[in-house]
Amino acid sequence: MRALSFPLHSMLFLACSALMASAAQAADPKVLNLYSARHYQTDEALYANFTKQTGIRIQRVDADDAGILARLKSEGTSSPADVVLLVDASRLWRAEVDGLFQGVRSPVLEGKIPAQLRGKDSGQGSPWFGFSTRARMVIYNKQMVSKTDVDTYEKLANPKLQGKLCTRSGSHPYNLSLFGAMTERLGAAATENWLKGLVGNMARTPKGGDTDQIKATASGECGVALVNSYYLARMLRSNKSEDRDAVERIGYLMPDQSGAGTHMNIAGGAVARYAQNRDAAVKFLEYLASDSAQAYFADGNNEWPVVKSVKITNPALDSFGAFKTETTPVSVIGMNQVKVQQMLDRVGYK
Repeated sequence: MRALSFPLHSMLFLACSALMASAAQAADPKVLNLYSARHYQTDEALYANFTKQTGIRIQRVDADDAGILARLKSEGTSSPADVVLLVDASRLWRAEVDGLFQGVRSPVLEGKIPAQLRGKDSGQGSPWFGFSTRARMVIYNKQMVSKTDVDTYEKLANPKLQGKLCTRSGSHPYNLSLFGAMTERLGAAATENWLKGLVGNMARTPKGGDTDQIKATASGECGVALVNSYYLARMLRSNKSEDRDAVERIGYLMPDQSGAGTHMNIAGGAVARYAQNRDAAVKFLEYLASDSAQAYFADGNNEWPVVKSVKITNPALDSFGAFKTETTPVSVIGMNQVKVQQMLDRVGYK
């Protein structure tokens, strides 16, 4: 298995595109070209196990979601990509709308993956499938904020939290997806007003990733923050003293347990529109829904499996307990992202 990583505009990126596009003209059924936005070391075992089971070797190109979508567009019909893995619902929806995927009909995938975690079948099969989920959680500094003041997403806009809220960029896909879900729950006008309240409560200009929000909340720079569950789970499982100290200073919860439920984002995959090795691509997606692969997602990268029958042995995920999740289809959430971005611009959410 080979992993390559390139800046989007580099000479090396373009050279590799030309090389792989040339190779795609003579497709090898024993080679799968994978474009992946999953940058998790534990996934190496996931891919190696697929090769061991099938004899199909994986050639992997790593980039972020936006880089992969730009690359697929620029390569067009010459793209060597067979499978595309992305880590956010809004990006999966964007790729679907841009015609970068092809529909797949698979009894295996349709039998294992819930309908709300698949792209809508418009007659040619589902364009993408979710394979793992992450919760958009609330964390808070136990010395600064009361749990009951932050146990719903809507409460984060309450003026009593003025100067205490921290998030990463509002335009980051993790937030776009949450805000798209809130648009379905509240309607556009109420969601925009809620976003305005979030901006008014900011402790600082949005910056950094979710781990940065956890550390800033632990230090007292922030009183409350939004984070994806797998970032917190990493720290809960960490052996580093600074991570353990940070976790001890914060509280965390799954919001909206008396309402619509906690927002769940997904990591998912699709067969690329111009895949040369379609059979191998579908086989790989079906493998990702297998019990062994689902266990890798849970135990290796702290994500919840989408196949309900899979048993997990991750103490960090277990510590979150059972909780109510939202039921809004991921495809509907993705459709709201353009509307949400316009709201963010109007309210000044950086």
